Parts: sequence; C-alpha cells; structure tokens
Amino acid sequence: MAWERRKVCEQRLELIKAYIHGIDSMSNLCKLHRVSRKTAYKWFNRYLELGEDGLQDLPTIPNKIHYHFSEAQIEKAIKLKLKYRKWGPKKILAKLIEKYPDQDWPCPTTLYYKFKELHLVTPKRFRRRVPATAPLGELNDCNDTWSMDLKGNFLTGEGLRCEPLTIVDNYSRYLIRCTHMSRHSAPYIWRELSEAFLEYGLPKRIRSDNGPPFGSTGSGRLTRLSINLIKAGVTPEWIRPGHPEENGRQERFHQTLKIEAATPPSKSLAQQIKALNEFEKIYNFERPHESLDMKTPGQVYTRSSRVWDGILRPPEYDTEVCQVRKVVQSGCVWYKGKEYYITQALTEEYIALKEGKNGLEAYYGPIYLGELSTDNGFKKPKLITRKR
Repeated sequence: MAWERRKVCEQRLELIKAYIHGIDSMSNLCKLHRVSRKTAYKWFNRYLELGEDGLQDLPTIPNKIHYHFSEAQIEKAIKLKLKYRKWGPKKILAKLIEKYPDQDWPCPTTLYYKFKELHLVTPKRFRRRVPATAPLGELNDCNDTWSMDLKGNFLTGEGLRCEPLTIVDNYSRYLIRCTHMSRHSAPYIWRELSEAFLEYGLPKRIRSDNGPPFGSTGSGRLTRLSINLIKAGVTPEWIRPGHPEENGRQERFHQTLKIEAATPPSKSLAQQIKALNEFEKIYNFERPHESLDMKTPGQVYTRSSRVWDGILRPPEYDTEVCQVRKVVQSGCVWYKGKEYYITQALTEEYIALKEGKNGLEAYYGPIYLGELSTDNGFKKPKLITRKR
C-alpha cells in the first residue's frame, strides 16, 4: 500500500472527503494517492459505517472474536439498538455510558462488529454530503439563528401527501418545530412561527431558502412572511440561489428526518403526524449529537431572553439621517415629484431613504432594497447565483 507512513489516516480521510464532495472521480483519486480502487473502497465503506474511527488500522482479529464486555452488557446494548434501529454504534454507546456511567463499555468499533454479527447493522446508502453551513450571520449562542424550511412532500401508505415544516436552532440543533402543513402559504407558516415565538422567544435571525413563501425575486427578497418577521423583531436571512450549502445544517437534518421518521412512510397521514411528533421528542431529548459532544439538543438549548408580546410593529427610522416614504398600492414611492417602483410586497409600509455613494439607498428595517436616483430610477441589487 502506497500511503505515506507519517499520516496514513489523514491521507485516507483526504481521499474519502474528496470523493464525497465530488472533487474528482474515485479512479483519479486512486491514481493521485497511488492506491488500488479495491483498497480505496474498503476504507470508504469503513468510513460510511464508523466515521473517522473506521480509518484506523484494525488489530489482527482471530477467527472467534472475544468481546470484552459481559453478557448483561451485550443484552443492554442490543435492547437499546432494537429501540433505536436507525442509530449507529456511537450514539448507542453514548446512551449506554449516560445510563450506566459506572461500567466500562467497549469502543464503538467493537460494538459495531457485535451488532453486525447479530444482523443489526443496516448498510448505509451512499449520498454526497451536504457541505457545511456558510457563516451568513454570527453563530455564538442559542437563538442567534434559526433555520426554516419545508422538507418536501412524500406520500403516506394511503396516498395522502405529508409535507413537514421544520424550524431548527442552528447553534444547539434543537428542533423548534416539525409540523405537517396541509397548506404552505404565508398565513399558515406565520401561524406556526408566531406560536414558536410565543413559546421560545425571538431569535435574532431566521435563515431560509429563496422559494415562496420565504423569499422572492423582488426588492429585498421580501414576502409578506418576511415582512411579518421584521415587524416581530427578527431579521430574515436568505441563502444565495443555487447554494444549498449555506443552509447545510437544515439539509443534513432533513436527511435524518427522512431516515428516522419517514422510511418507510406511515400507512396513514394521522400515523405519520404521530411519527413526526415522536421523532421531535426523541431528536431533542434522547438522540445524542456528535457535534454537541454526544449531548442532546435539549441539554444545550435555552429559551431566548427576547420575549415576544405577539404584537407586530413597523420598523422605526431615525429621521435625522434618512427620509421616510410610504409605499402606495401600486408598490411605488414618490420622491421629488417622481414615482419609483419598489415592490408590491411593501404596499402600505414605510421605507427609509438614506444617502449612499451613488444616490439614495432604500431600506425596509434592516433589509437593503436597492438604490434610487433621479437619473437612473430604482435598481435592486443583483443576486449572485452559482455558475453553471
């Protein structure tokens, strides 16, 4: 094997991550690292099963494996695995250590081979991983940023569509909402958001994609839903079109949701809704999370100190540094006797016009709408999309 001795595991991990993220084909990566495809796939499959621990060289294993734990411990591990069939050995081991802290437990690899011997291991389906979340806003504490998305609908056994709305605190991974939406227009989404604000307090920001009802192609990407967020005291934040990695935690969470709560889908919609509710409890309070040092989201999350009273208030502007204009029914504002189209989403709302480098800059609360000048009219900023 042609790995450099000084960092064998690092090179294995480098090859695997390059393959997972689609940087190059397996054949080219094998040529670069001077290993056979058979060897590379062996380490790739171990990585899928065990994570980075699987990249360590295993000791020579005799024909009969001696597991260094008692029959009582084996029974406890199997019982927990049967309860949480979709969990891997790391999460099972974390729960065992939490429940029985005075006992010595084997490493995840040993536990994995015991589960495999008993046919309790389901081979993972390979999927290219969602890249890490881009730092759109600072993330230093709970409620700095929540992520919000519709998972996408799937059919239950009786042929009815289920489409969950999910809201997750990005810092603690706490699942704020996991609710089936019979309709996903702005009023129905806002009802769930307002209930979450009353229960947990206000986050600083909420991140979403650009599709309706969360965002639009209009000025500031505003919709009635995002306008309500601003009035509640929350800044909406959108990922760039074609960049799902900027909401990577939400994308990764949806994979977990599908595996643990919808594979296979329930026979009826009522049963599926019950499964979503049960998943929410397990995910928050029972399921350990590797990025949280095997704590549960419920052990990390704390409610926001920003209590919401349920009232929507329009943004306030400093009239000493800006001019305030009302957006009329047509979506326009009047300035120096001329009419400028902004967006109909802001009808009957007030915007601020501040002096900028090339003219007046228009804002609705914290959201930049575009630039207004008497010569060139109103221009909204261009969205930077992924190059094809």
